[in-house]
Amino acid sequence: MILVTGAGGNLGSATLAALRAGGVAATGGSRTPGPGTRHLDFDDRDGLDLAGVSTLVLISAGYAEDDQVVARHAAVLEAAVRDGVDHVVYTSLTAAGDHLGFALAHRATERLVRASGLHWTILRNGLYAELFGGLLTWAGEGVESAFGDGALAAVAREDLADAAAAVAANPARHRGRVHELVGTPITAGQLAGRLGVPHSTIGLGEYRRRLLDENPGLLPFQAPMLVSIASAVRHGFLDGTAPDLTDLLGRAIRDPLVVAVTAASAARPRGTGR
Repeated sequence: MILVTGAGGNLGSATLAALRAGGVAATGGSRTPGPGTRHLDFDDRDGLDLAGVSTLVLISAGYAEDDQVVARHAAVLEAAVRDGVDHVVYTSLTAAGDHLGFALAHRATERLVRASGLHWTILRNGLYAELFGGLLTWAGEGVESAFGDGALAAVAREDLADAAAAVAANPARHRGRVHELVGTPITAGQLAGRLGVPHSTIGLGEYRRRLLDENPGLLPFQAPMLVSIASAVRHGFLDGTAPDLTDLLGRAIRDPLVVAVTAASAARPRGTGR
């Protein structure tokens, strides 16, 4: 049986749906499980139960400080070894993302995966097109960002889910492999052009100030993380491409510009043009 962690989240739920749509027997694990999913709380080390699981799709448990993320991943990998899981598929971060503020937890987890004794596949996911579109800020009749003229090889989340499902459905074929799953480079200017509005660039310092001053619910690690994304895009570190994603999917990828435009449009204030 295949088990997908993080089944309550966007990537995990989409991966589970893709497996089931393909007729593959799979279940999900979540801290708050629903019908057809298993209770799985990475912070409850003693309560982790992976009995009967042959392939584990480990969706990164981010949104915490590095030590907490790595401890969660270590706990589930220990449970996987104990309970006889054969293969783990880990959703990591593109190699180009080593400059990002959340890369360390991914690289540390990759080490744990390789050292676990399990068969493994690492999926180094590019940044979501949905995220890129969502990080643009509407200002008057236009959009602002700290991305400058830099490009991001953005990828639709649904494509990453389909790729994870393809690997999990046939893990032996991908044993011991690292796949770079990035998309087509797009810029904030192109996105604004599709939206039919102007784009203006703000400095990284101003971006950080706005994050801290205008988002009281932001967790302490999140502002540096978001600024690192903007800086890496702005300075050309995240625009590289690779064929791995199309090879895994066996089809063309979804247009990340279309996906990003949809995300940006959803955040558009009412009454600001079309």
